[in-house]
Amino acid sequence: MAKYNITEKKEKEAAYRSLVSPKLMDEMKEKILNIIVMQKKYKDKDYSAKKLAEDLGTNTRYISAVVNVRFHMNYTSFINKFRIEEAMAILVDRRYQNLRMEEVSDMVGFANRQSFYASFYKLMRMTPREYRLQHLAQHPAEKVKQDKKSH
Repeated sequence: MAKYNITEKKEKEAAYRSLVSPKLMDEMKEKILNIIVMQKKYKDKDYSAKKLAEDLGTNTRYISAVVNVRFHMNYTSFINKFRIEEAMAILVDRRYQNLRMEEVSDMVGFANRQSFYASFYKLMRMTPREYRLQHLAQHPAEKVKQDKKSH
């Protein structure tokens, strides 16, 4: 008889995920998108999953389940994705080219520069500064203006 009771570890899905009907998940998904994206709550550093759950009259477990199942990521990654997308637009917008990274980070809702850099790198595989420089190199409009002046 075996001395140790060794069983294979099964990939286990959180039980509560299967308790939420697909229809309810779809409705919740739309409500989450409305609040997070349309109302731009992702920019609010203090807007937690708990506050979102309160605004939707549910609990954080349901929020977590819907975000995991419908968006294939956790709540923090979900929020940071929208922050990074907005940061990318700001970084390449000529109107904001003189902003420091801390200012960009603050504008899109990150609590600090470190979390901004970490999230940006995780999603884009480059730093925000590298992204800005790469974009400027691909779209050298400033250089074109200078060339026209010298002719």
